[in-house]
Amino acid sequence: MELDIVRFLENKTILVTGATGFLAKIFVEKILRIQPNVKKMFLLIRATDKQSATRRLHEELLQKKLFHVLREKWAENFNSIVEKLTPVPGDVSCENLGVHNFDLRSQMWREIDIIVNSAATTNFSRRYDIALAVNSFGAKHVAEFAVRCANIKMLLHISTAYVCGNMTGIIREKTFNMGETLNGSGVLDMNEEKLLVEELMMELREMNASEREITIALKNLGLQRARLHGWPNTYTLTKAMGEMILWHHCNQNTPLAFIRPTVITSTYREPFAGWMEDSSFRTIDSIAINYGRGRLKFFLGNPDTIIDTIPVDMVVNAIIVAIAVHANKPNSNKIYQVGSSRKHPLTYLDITDIAWSYFRDSPWIDENGEPVQVHKIGIMESMASFRKHLRRYILLTKVLKVASSMFGGRLQGLHADLPKKVNAAVRLAELYEPYAFFKGIFDDTNTEALRATISDNGVNLERVFYFDPRCIDWEDYFKRIHFPGLVDAFNRK
Repeated sequence: MELDIVRFLENKTILVTGATGFLAKIFVEKILRIQPNVKKMFLLIRATDKQSATRRLHEELLQKKLFHVLREKWAENFNSIVEKLTPVPGDVSCENLGVHNFDLRSQMWREIDIIVNSAATTNFSRRYDIALAVNSFGAKHVAEFAVRCANIKMLLHISTAYVCGNMTGIIREKTFNMGETLNGSGVLDMNEEKLLVEELMMELREMNASEREITIALKNLGLQRARLHGWPNTYTLTKAMGEMILWHHCNQNTPLAFIRPTVITSTYREPFAGWMEDSSFRTIDSIAINYGRGRLKFFLGNPDTIIDTIPVDMVVNAIIVAIAVHANKPNSNKIYQVGSSRKHPLTYLDITDIAWSYFRDSPWIDENGEPVQVHKIGIMESMASFRKHLRRYILLTKVLKVASSMFGGRLQGLHADLPKKVNAAVRLAELYEPYAFFKGIFDDTNTEALRATISDNGVNLERVFYFDPRCIDWEDYFKRIHFPGLVDAFNRK
């Protein structure tokens, strides 16, 4: 099949939801860099009005270092290229994507060729009402909006590979049936889940609950509902429901593809190596930061567990190729799992050894300008051993509390925060436990076929739209690219 992706993108109008997110920014930058003749990009941004959306566009995208390469490449044409970006104040959790201006909404319905739904809340334990609104009903609203677009050629939805929950073995690139649960516990109904949230909110208001109490209750509800149906957390449950509703709404009429990335890390190559967001840190990054700063001596995990990671620019390349392949082909709908566990696995032990080597040779500099010395991280191979380790700190808290009372409260500062820290550590470990002991390998048969389309069309396409993890030397990537980028991002905060 002859495939000219760059030419395909020419004169296209693209809607990107969640446009200020990590993945979406890199997608927008890549499109503008490889095809400045794209017609228009509507960027849906959570904002109260056009002015606020425009400010966020400039502050959170265009002024970032991420866009420096684009600025240098197109020089005097840069401003005319970024004028193709149209910030749209809106919110996927609302009908019509929260686009209240009727004329603008009508224009979008007339002009949009491609929709990339990148909007999501990725916090594992987000309040259930928020996660439902964005990840589940947000997908529904995107699907309904897509149906109204007269010339739509493709809807691409960004999900997560971990909608699989705690499945083991080879995890296939297959869809969910509407209402399917992972453990067969009845039928999952999005509207009933929303009703549960509303009923809980009514009860809490009648009790005059504080905002903090409401937040805790809604977080707990999300985790309870997720675990009831076989998912480990609120995030993966609500993303799975989002997949179900999108497939149900769009499967017959609109060309549709799902991208399920695994753990996304910093850029491998483009627009330059090592860029990552400075506003939030994901899973392995938060662990690496705390380890490098000397604050993490032990963590939960199985040394042989495969940590499936994939650089963000490879995910973006897979997205762009999938768009070009599926456009105008309603019956070609596919799911693509984009990761490394099948083709080029990296183990928990590998990454802890690489982290130790990096921070030993390039130590973190603390607030006093002193290098932080690290030792190899201790790996707790079960929750039982992790809790046993934490019991020492609980005992220390009790000893310090008694000592503080004997010395007139002068030692209170030493023990006051320890219970909170212990509870936070337990909660964090419980959230990450399913991934620390994950026993699945993500099948990438469809993704491999997608890679084959660019291989069949010449070396140039492979160079521009690379997403084969086998080209990565993991030790070199983490020591030369990812960890330095991580430290730089943390220091930019």
